[in-house]
Amino acid sequence: MSDKRADLQDGHQLELFTQQLLLLQEKAMLQASVREEKKLLVEHAKLKKDIDDLKKNLQETQRRKAVKLHQERVLTASIASKSALLGEAAPSPHHSGVRSDSSSSRHEGRRRRERRGAGVNAALPKTSESALLREQKPDVSRLDLRVARILDVRKHPDSASLYVQEVELGEPAPRTVVSGLTNHVPPEQLVGCLVVLLCNGRPVKVRGVQSQARLLCAVNQESMEPLTPPTSAQPGDRITFQNYPGEPEKELNPKQRIWERLLPDLCTDAKGVATYKGAAFEVRGKGLCRAPNISNGGIK
Repeated sequence: MSDKRADLQDGHQLELFTQQLLLLQEKAMLQASVREEKKLLVEHAKLKKDIDDLKKNLQETQRRKAVKLHQERVLTASIASKSALLGEAAPSPHHSGVRSDSSSSRHEGRRRRERRGAGVNAALPKTSESALLREQKPDVSRLDLRVARILDVRKHPDSASLYVQEVELGEPAPRTVVSGLTNHVPPEQLVGCLVVLLCNGRPVKVRGVQSQARLLCAVNQESMEPLTPPTSAQPGDRITFQNYPGEPEKELNPKQRIWERLLPDLCTDAKGVATYKGAAFEVRGKGLCRAPNISNGGIK
């Protein structure tokens, strides 16, 4: 009798073990399924990102081709118009076959102008079409805008309204920048801050101190404050603009007044984002540049 009871208990325990084993197997299969699902979700997200990047590259390539085609058409029209202005029709001979001295002089002048026109027209195709168009209508891509960190701030020795700042740009040595922020931001708030600099302007002396860059600020009627890059940006990071892919000038020519011509289209939007014709100041992959407290303001 006791042997039969022991057999029953052993059978019951074996059944329990079997059920537990099945539960463990189901749990392991479920966990494996969850892991596989997560892996598929990650791969799906990566594929989606790759597809989005390829779409953006395709759109950018198509846009550049369209811009280049438009530039070629504009250049061709410009050359044709200049050729029409410079060229003149040959003079008609007099029926009598006799020319006065004044008529001969006029015809000679025309021939000289035609020769000069031919020389100009021959030189025109050699001109870089991109350089010609950029000269006619500059855009923000000609500005070398970069992130910098303020290392030191002191009062200008000859002006109570100016600061002299030493800034780091990821270059071998810091640059010196003069700005008019003394009435708007205390020096201790500037030290260590990331700011936006225009780096390809020609260095100028401001009250005897040479300023090697321009510190960009948002302004309104009451206040002025430096533009703030994204917190993950590093000194030397380039600031770019969507739809304006050109490369900056090595140094802006003061006679062309590029900065002054672009200035009216620089502003902060309703959210304080710094923009050029609606395109945001962007540190690629890191974020946008903003004015912390000034929206719908100017930039200087």
